[in-house]
Amino acid sequence: MPIQTIKAREILDSRGNPTVEVDLTTDLGLFRAAVPSGASTGIYEAVELRDGDKSRYLGKGVINAVGNVNTVIAPALIGMDVTDQTGIDKKMLQLDGTDNKGKLGANAILAVSLAVCKAGAAHKKVPLYKHIADLSGRKMLLPVPSFNVINGGKHAGNKLAMQEFMILPVGASSFSEAMRIGAEVYHNLKAVIKGKYGQDACNVGDEGGFAPNIQDNREALELLVEAVAKAGYTDKVKFGMDCAASEFFIDGKYDLDFKNSADHDAAKVSGAELGDLYTSFVKDYPIVSIEDPFDQDDFASYAALTKNSGIQIVGDDLLVTNPKRIAMAQEQNACNALLLKVNQIGTVTESIEASTMSFASEWGVMVSHRSGETEDTFIADLSVGLGAGQIKTGAPCRGERLAKLNQLIRIEEELGDAAVYAGVNFRRTQ
Repeated sequence: MPIQTIKAREILDSRGNPTVEVDLTTDLGLFRAAVPSGASTGIYEAVELRDGDKSRYLGKGVINAVGNVNTVIAPALIGMDVTDQTGIDKKMLQLDGTDNKGKLGANAILAVSLAVCKAGAAHKKVPLYKHIADLSGRKMLLPVPSFNVINGGKHAGNKLAMQEFMILPVGASSFSEAMRIGAEVYHNLKAVIKGKYGQDACNVGDEGGFAPNIQDNREALELLVEAVAKAGYTDKVKFGMDCAASEFFIDGKYDLDFKNSADHDAAKVSGAELGDLYTSFVKDYPIVSIEDPFDQDDFASYAALTKNSGIQIVGDDLLVTNPKRIAMAQEQNACNALLLKVNQIGTVTESIEASTMSFASEWGVMVSHRSGETEDTFIADLSVGLGAGQIKTGAPCRGERLAKLNQLIRIEEELGDAAVYAGVNFRRTQ
């Protein structure tokens, strides 16, 4: 099943920034993939190659990455078998020759890797999620969606320091019911926010969640409590948070008022004090998952919270989907779940390796989008094929977010009686 052609182009993501899209052809036709881009990014992520030409897209163009696909990667891969995902990904890593994909760009490499995976599924005459299950050796499972319904941090223009407040319909009996619960809570939340703060508070952030101009993180959690109760799902919904704490770790302190230009020392806390705050949240609210509660190098604070909280502590900036960082975290018991972002590591093969390492340590795995997304639905199939049990892809709002969620509805329908929803077992799936 040889590759015939590979062509890359520059397109725009959901934030209006350039990203890489690839068309790959075989004798079965054309297979297209596009890569996402993050706003809050870990310093250990693979390199997203940008042009740096300030006269064009404010320096964020990806013409060089596109050129690397068309002139370096494509000639080397023509004729290779699309079902050999590992071999093709390994070949691209050899072409790059760096630890962080800094030569060709992770955005260039990933776009090709995703397209190859889609073509491989077609040539095996199986759905993409089944092909990924074959590659990973996992049982297929419909994930619990973690809906990001209140946005803060770098994803919104309000004063909330913490980036995402999420609802997880773990009590649903199916993915389609989880979608209905998420949508109904979302609309009730809009009504609650409008009633408390006015219509202009119903503006949404990058990922479709509401961004009311509040500062107190506890106030955001209270809004979730009220909206879930109004929707009638208090017994079926748990909460999650993505704090993206590396973004407000400044000069050795965590600044919970970092988006305010005025300097407020009272809002600057230590890792231990921030850990106590999270502990109080877990005590007072039905929180089952906290992502990036501390800075990406604050392993000690991570380990303390993981040991004492009794909930899922997810590493994103801490781990950056990198097997080396995962091994470091496992040695120090720093967290107990991986946030899997394919563009942090740059190939399908390495993403599967990262998830395999995590599952082997009985960690949870949450497949995730990025704030700058496209209409590509690959991560929906990835979450099912890995049997991850969890997916984070924004609110039930905005087309680039719903593209993934709607794909999961289709997958559930296609699987029929074989469809299993992770539900309350989202952390321990197999």
